Amino acid sequence: MDSYTLKTIAHIHSNFPEKFGIPRQSGLVEELHADIIFEPEFRNPDTLRGLEDYSHIWLIWGFSESIREDWSPTVRPPRLGGNRRMGVFSTRSPFRPNALGLSCVRLTGIEITSELGPVLHVSGADLMHGTPIFDIKPYLPFVDSHPEASEGFGGSFKDYILKVDCPQKWLELIPECHKSALLAVLAQDPRPSYQHDPDRIYGMKYAGIEVKFHVNGNTLYVDKIEPA
Repeated sequence: MDSYTLKTIAHIHSNFPEKFGIPRQSGLVEELHADIIFEPEFRNPDTLRGLEDYSHIWLIWGFSESIREDWSPTVRPPRLGGNRRMGVFSTRSPFRPNALGLSCVRLTGIEITSELGPVLHVSGADLMHGTPIFDIKPYLPFVDSHPEASEGFGGSFKDYILKVDCPQKWLELIPECHKSALLAVLAQDPRPSYQHDPDRIYGMKYAGIEVKFHVNGNTLYVDKIEPA
């Protein structure tokens, strides 16, 4: 069997210190901002020449927290309640023969710094802080966009969103620069899709704070916010 070695060219710096709460797909929460910091070997600004002309980029990255020694030909997608098995190649499950992820994000800026070299500012990323990035490619709308494409079982959840009930006393504890992003993440329903206990309290860490919440029906109720 052929094998290849991938070089980590960069890591992402995001506000998600752990997997729980990260949107299930890129672009679902455009308010999320992150930085891509290159490894020293790849900090030559020439590698990014021309990238400023693109609004979106593809990130090829590694599921660094979901690596298993073996893999299964079928997986249980959380969006199907965790009970129905689908072929691994018909899902975006992290448990794959090669633990690679693919995300399309908006490129909001390129900054040349004296300490870290070029830094990419992006929005809409669905990556945990420290995730290794193996490659970056420009998004080309005329070949990458297919509005007529069939959506499979994933399309049935595209309009799913929760109402977020966050009392004012907790809202005031969220830094203004993170407020809209955090509320949008909560609206995406961070819970595992197979958990529906209305009395269960969940905890999600984001941008230095921890949000305690529960979900009843189509509403997410914020119970407490405290430093993470």
